[in-house]
Amino acid sequence: MINLAIFVSGSGTNCENLIKYFSGSDSVNCALVVSNKPDAYALVRAERLGVATAVAPKAQLNDSEFMMPLLNEHHIDFIVLAGFLPLVPTFLIDAFPRRIINIHPALLPKYGGKGMWGHHVHEAVKAAGETETGMTVHYVTPVCDSGEIIAQYRCTLSPDDTVDDIAEKEHQLEMKYFPHVVEEVLKKLC
Repeated sequence: MINLAIFVSGSGTNCENLIKYFSGSDSVNCALVVSNKPDAYALVRAERLGVATAVAPKAQLNDSEFMMPLLNEHHIDFIVLAGFLPLVPTFLIDAFPRRIINIHPALLPKYGGKGMWGHHVHEAVKAAGETETGMTVHYVTPVCDSGEIIAQYRCTLSPDDTVDDIAEKEHQLEMKYFPHVVEEVLKKLC
């Protein structure tokens, strides 16, 4: 059984989707949801689904004496970032080599890096007049959004699409494909 930790910062639609997808799985257990924000709605979603939660603001996130015991207590084998905004500290990347993945709301390497998250990404896509957008799942490295790409899914855009339309189209890709990508990555560990 692979014990999964999901790191979040916001509302948690991807988090909830992952928990529901793996509920009843014989090989994957969503064991813990960690947020850097105590008011992240993702924590409520996780608790409602019976998953343990923890809050790790910046000081705790960057403290190996806090994070490693927390992850060890829940026997975490793999970490999925699902709308998690802070940079992952190097000690976690070292402790979980090729066992931390992230979802990004654009087709990396475009629209990645510092400041490129959430609506900022969709605004940049709109401003550039892109004819497509999508989602990327990649391994996490110490450099923001620069890890090896695992999978990308695309959708077409029209000039009439608003930033909200772009966000919705991209989000539908996340809901449809992200759990499957996570599952495929985890199968390689078994």
